[in-house]
Amino acid sequence: MSKTAEHDGRINRRRFLAATGAATLVGLTDMGAAAQTTSTGAPLMTGNGEWTYRIVSNWGSLPAGTEFGGTHGGIATDNAGHVYISTQSETGILVYSPEGVLLRTMAHQYPEVHSIVHTVENGVEYLYTTVQKGTPQENWLFVKMKIDGSVVQKITAPPQAGFNAPNAWRLTAAVPAPDGTIIVANGYGDSRLFRFEKDGSYRASYSGKGTADGLMNCSHGMAVDTRYDQPLLMVCDRENRRLCHFDFDGKFVRTITMHLRRPCQISFFGEHAIISELEGRVTVLDKDNVPVAFLGDNPQKSQWANYALPPSAIATSYFSAAHGCHADQQGNIYISDWNKTGRITKLVKTSV
Repeated sequence: MSKTAEHDGRINRRRFLAATGAATLVGLTDMGAAAQTTSTGAPLMTGNGEWTYRIVSNWGSLPAGTEFGGTHGGIATDNAGHVYISTQSETGILVYSPEGVLLRTMAHQYPEVHSIVHTVENGVEYLYTTVQKGTPQENWLFVKMKIDGSVVQKITAPPQAGFNAPNAWRLTAAVPAPDGTIIVANGYGDSRLFRFEKDGSYRASYSGKGTADGLMNCSHGMAVDTRYDQPLLMVCDRENRRLCHFDFDGKFVRTITMHLRRPCQISFFGEHAIISELEGRVTVLDKDNVPVAFLGDNPQKSQWANYALPPSAIATSYFSAAHGCHADQQGNIYISDWNKTGRITKLVKTSV
């Protein structure tokens, strides 16, 4: 890391800690305000300033007697605005209208899709997904599919990777690189990043497990960061509680934000990054990767990352374990909470 980047990182950390302290005070104030707005019937809100959102609870509700499963997955939208949400159940991927009307389900052979990224290639829309549980013959694989669910490509553990132990290949995220290659994160395994050619052939692996710069402890979520002169890969280094930048040749660039609450996934809206955190919060970062807003910040630490918690026990205005995260073209945010029966929340961006 250069001296300038190191200096910027120290500034970001100081600003982050200062913002965190301020947000704690705001959160305590908002607890009373939330109760008051509930009693008056006004919409529940979260955030601050231009990052103020109206909370839509029970968005995308399923028919009575049907559950999402753990919603231990991802969220994406297509060009038409349809919302794709993966589940831990035989329903596979659920497809909704922006208003929360269930349109169809697909990819039923893959009941545990962990991440979804939408992309367009030569005018055709695709979803890059990572699958934990699939068919009896296929688990832990990358699947590229069209938005109708038809599979066009699969990638499994590359023999060149040197895996010797069972379940060493336990991927968590995949993104298309700007040059058409495919980047896959083995986050639940050894935290390495793998690069494949567009046809699926193996090219290289990068990083690995650890706490030093350039290493990660659960490379959980990824996104292509185009906010700078050079596109970079942003990675959620979840158990090290930080975000990292790599270039697309696998070179570590810098740690950009620290002291997060186990960051899970990333979504961009303009020059801002929206980060879901497993410990009960969503954070909005500016182009300097400093927080400008905290959404759904849960003051009850006992609820953070609590899979056994039923959604009925979680206040509407808070998250317990924000996992899936996506901002649509209008800046509305969709969050899936990681818990045993699943919960989806839509945050509608307001004009301030």
